[in-house]
Amino acid sequence: MSVDTKAPPAADRSRRAHRPAGPARASSGMAGSSRGNRWWLYLVLTVALVAVIAPFVWMVLGSFKGEGELRQVPPTWLPESASLDNYTQLFSKLNFGQYFSNSIVVAVVVTAGNLIFCSMLGYALAMLDFKGKKAIFVAVMGTLMIPGVVTFVPLFVLVANAGLVNTLPGLFLPFLVSPFGVFLMRQFILGLPKDLLDAGRVDGAGELRIFFRIILPLCGPALATLGILTFLGSWNNFLWPLVVAQTEDHYTLPVALALYSTGQNSTNYGLLLAGATVVIIPILVVFLIFQKRFIEGIATTGLK
Repeated sequence: MSVDTKAPPAADRSRRAHRPAGPARASSGMAGSSRGNRWWLYLVLTVALVAVIAPFVWMVLGSFKGEGELRQVPPTWLPESASLDNYTQLFSKLNFGQYFSNSIVVAVVVTAGNLIFCSMLGYALAMLDFKGKKAIFVAVMGTLMIPGVVTFVPLFVLVANAGLVNTLPGLFLPFLVSPFGVFLMRQFILGLPKDLLDAGRVDGAGELRIFFRIILPLCGPALATLGILTFLGSWNNFLWPLVVAQTEDHYTLPVALALYSTGQNSTNYGLLLAGATVVIIPILVVFLIFQKRFIEGIATTGLK
């Protein structure tokens, strides 16, 4: 008995070899269709990006304009005759070095205090068992939900009774710990393995050593997030320094700019925009240095 082993024609074999698989064609078609349907998402993100960046671009460009050009109608984006007069007036009219130094001291001390004390309290609420732990956490959350304006007057009375009005400690001591920072650090530390703590205790390490040698090095993303947000809030704080600092030698940059850019009859917008541009530079530098850690901290803390 013979078997028909005749091979198919060469043309048929060639077509079969070059014919794409069905699932592969379907998946490539779905990917192309998915990319095609995302045009509206890119459009929305582009509009949002322009809306966020436009005020900063206007601020920087406006700092190179004269007062008459800033007030003209309709306004223009690009300066017709760019000049550095606003910056010259800013550094010559204001005691810029003193105000900048005050802002740096207050922002750095407040940031350092929050990084240390908020992480300590967050570690205690996350990893330690003690009486009243739940009550303390409820108090922290309750404080977080109270607007700062509500506690502004009582806080000022406490600072005044302590004799800290018109002093640098009066500017930063009330803000060394924030409820948001405690909550952020607690949520991050909750995700760390407790086996590391048990191993440290077995080796004879105390709680402080465990905190500084084991826990704190693992909290880099959360610390970067808390540090950037705290520095930003303290650097831009206006109302509290305006009330507490009563002489020029204790003014911070936002207070000095607000007071000296407002004349008897009108506001000097060129000087104000130049000052705002200078004030925002340290914030951009801090964010650019720690942006990777900041994004990582926001993402990981949100997942916990």
